[in-house]
Amino acid sequence: MAGGLSAMLKQSTLVHLCFAISFFTSGLIINTVQCVLYIGLKPFNKHLYRTIGYYLCYSFYSQLVFLADWWSNTTLNVYISDEDMKHCGTEHVLLLMNHTYEIDWLIGWMFCEKLRVLGNCKAYAKKVIQYIPTIGWAWKFAEFVFLERSFEKDREIIGRQIGEILDYPSPVWLLLNAEGTRFTESKHAASVKFAEEKGMVPLKHHLIPRTKGFTASLPYLREKCPAVLDIQLAISKDSTVKPTIFNILNGKPITAHMCVRRFPTKSLPEPEEEAAAWLQNLFREKDRMQDSFHRHGNFFTDSGITERPKVTLHRRPATLLNTAFWAVATLTPMLYYLVRLLFSGEILYFSIGVGILFAFYMLMVKAIGMSKISKASSYGAVKGQHGANGQQQIPTEGAAQTSTESTKDK
Repeated sequence: MAGGLSAMLKQSTLVHLCFAISFFTSGLIINTVQCVLYIGLKPFNKHLYRTIGYYLCYSFYSQLVFLADWWSNTTLNVYISDEDMKHCGTEHVLLLMNHTYEIDWLIGWMFCEKLRVLGNCKAYAKKVIQYIPTIGWAWKFAEFVFLERSFEKDREIIGRQIGEILDYPSPVWLLLNAEGTRFTESKHAASVKFAEEKGMVPLKHHLIPRTKGFTASLPYLREKCPAVLDIQLAISKDSTVKPTIFNILNGKPITAHMCVRRFPTKSLPEPEEEAAAWLQNLFREKDRMQDSFHRHGNFFTDSGITERPKVTLHRRPATLLNTAFWAVATLTPMLYYLVRLLFSGEILYFSIGVGILFAFYMLMVKAIGMSKISKASSYGAVKGQHGANGQQQIPTEGAAQTSTESTKDK
């Protein structure tokens, strides 16, 4: 009986709407505080501005992590060496992660939250995202790397922004989606065709990575960013619960698997062509890992990658307490005034109340829709988007790469 009631509540549109009201209202409050600090504090004390900004971003992002950790009881199995685990959460890193699933960003945030770096997670993102209310504004104030997909302009932006980011007082994790867009069958077909035309090795489970964002970033990373973290995320194709935001919101548990490998930045080749080749080879390794997972249920059986032990990272109560705080702080006054409007007996006030509820509902629907694979960027879906003469453009889909077999597994 209790389990049935819990499932019914988790799948209730009314409950989902309450969460949307709390999330977006808290986001606007956090944006307002960020704006005040950006104008009144950052010019005088950048260190304090960023320290406070960490907690503001954490408070916002962790409400979504709560949905995965506590609401849906999603499980994350992490495979990482003891040595690499010692470094996680203690240093600046550039993240390279496959962009395969609707919820890959959320699974990544789960990992970051458990390592206490969630508030300093940043990414390369399209410039237009900074104008989206709540999440885009939060990213703007948090100094994300916003790019225009014009290499000459973006090279300068990358250098400036990475310099700013690596000046943070606490570890920053910067995500680069080297594939440029989320994996779909049509984009994969275009990627395979591109690889064959250029004499490159086609990938089975990934898109051919774009090298320019990576190679343009490396010179600025070498001095203050000790490592590149490769993250390979996989979810069983046989899972009865598909990895979607809608299933997470409905409280359905998902089991995800993540292999993490650390590469010291100083070990990466310096010449641009060699760095590009290193990234291409890394994605061939990732492709073998993904293929091994889908064939054998693990990343290591026939991928040639050294096996890593499974690490259990337990969910933390911080996300639960933070979400509960915002639910009380926002829903109490919002629902009070909405009830008064709806039962005022005045058509005007009733219409205003209905309009507010409808606005929050549409925000929720729009947010879920934006995460769907079918709504992903068309970038890379057709021939020619790899750039003129086969040059690969800087990948910028938000949250974020010559054939050689020289990369050594660490």
